[in-house]
Amino acid sequence: LSLALSLASSALPLGDLEPVCIGDTAPHNAFTDIARAGGRLFCVYRESDSHALGSDGKIRVLVQQRDSSWESFALIEEPSVDLRDPKLSVTPRGELMLLCGGSHYVDRELVKRRNLVALLKPRADTFGPLQVVEIDEAIRTKVDWLWRVTWHKGVGYGVVYQAIPGASGVRLVSTRDGLHYDHVSTFPITGEPNEVSLRFGKKGQMTALIRRDGEDMAAYFGSARAPYTEWSFKELPEQMGGPNLVQLPGGEWLAAYRRYRPNGQRTALALIDLNGSLQQLAVLPSGGDTSYPGLLVEKDRLLISYYSGHEGQTNVYFLDLEIEALLSTR
Repeated sequence: LSLALSLASSALPLGDLEPVCIGDTAPHNAFTDIARAGGRLFCVYRESDSHALGSDGKIRVLVQQRDSSWESFALIEEPSVDLRDPKLSVTPRGELMLLCGGSHYVDRELVKRRNLVALLKPRADTFGPLQVVEIDEAIRTKVDWLWRVTWHKGVGYGVVYQAIPGASGVRLVSTRDGLHYDHVSTFPITGEPNEVSLRFGKKGQMTALIRRDGEDMAAYFGSARAPYTEWSFKELPEQMGGPNLVQLPGGEWLAAYRRYRPNGQRTALALIDLNGSLQQLAVLPSGGDTSYPGLLVEKDRLLISYYSGHEGQTNVYFLDLEIEALLSTR
């Protein structure tokens, strides 16, 4: 691919590091994530023929080889169920945990959603079966969406929302086994909040980057200390679709997300802080249906997976960046 980054300021010295297309076998390849487990780098995404509805989605798992190429590791599917939005995390037991939503439709209308988990044990070559997640009955509905799980000191945390028009409220939940989730708190956010990425800062505080699709649609960024029941949020100056978040070695918070502009959607990278400021760093080669990036910091490198339709078909891309070079664009 002869692609270059569009930058907010000065040129980014990429050298021969360019986005590589790693997923193009289905008509629509999207909704990515990456994680390293047992020394192996994995990428996961959904295969289907459209963003929603159409043929039921299947989950493709890739693993990077020694020569940096990517090979298929698994294809996970369930009859008559649309598997969506896979996310990866590593449990305290060292298992690679794949979380996804399983949507059930009748006459093209969503009637039920289950959250599903498959586990890859250390040094194993196959995932275990999909298992149904149990959400605290105090907040449970038929269309709960557990968006992403982040582990901290032996406990996994995620956020549940309802994927139906007009739904409101996002709820923090916790787990110790990846399958059973207890309600911790409800975020004080209005404006149809939904997709949330949780991360932990160097001082142990939990942070949350929240997509909103109502009111002014601006994303929210906030933090809380244990037991994570009292939150402080700031509104960010832009809407974010499919947001992800990672803390860089210097302590900066980096967000990757779908950026909405009059000339179309792009996948963007920006620094954000708890005061509500946003500093654009780069716009990845992207367009059309795009975003839902995976992020992983490894020493001085930032690894990114994302999907985009800028080359016609919606495909999955991978990028390996030097963090110092990225930050030099400020």
